[in-house]
Amino acid sequence: MSNTSSKRPIRRGRLFPEYTIPPEELAKEQAENEAFYKRCRPIFDRVQPKLIKEHYNWFIVIEPDSEDYFIDPNDRVAAQKAHQKYPHAIVGIFRLNETGACGRI
Repeated sequence: MSNTSSKRPIRRGRLFPEYTIPPEELAKEQAENEAFYKRCRPIFDRVQPKLIKEHYNWFIVIEPDSEDYFIDPNDRVAAQKAHQKYPHAIVGIFRLNETGACGRI
């Protein structure tokens, strides 16, 4: 009786290399996201001091074209309120705290 090893070779790399996004497209998307953030952040900075006292750690969803915002303790409910009024708009979401960050790093 011989001991045969049935170890498979470890393959490293992408699962679907044909779906790799080109660096130019990634840079374009990042620039668009940064421009959108720069439109939303001033609105957040303007309303945050008024709202943080009564609604600390609530979510605020901002529609930058109209400068309208929606708040709720649940992020999905706040986003749903925004999408009811602006069904085709892209909205930004922040948290009413000192930084505006929604999650943990």
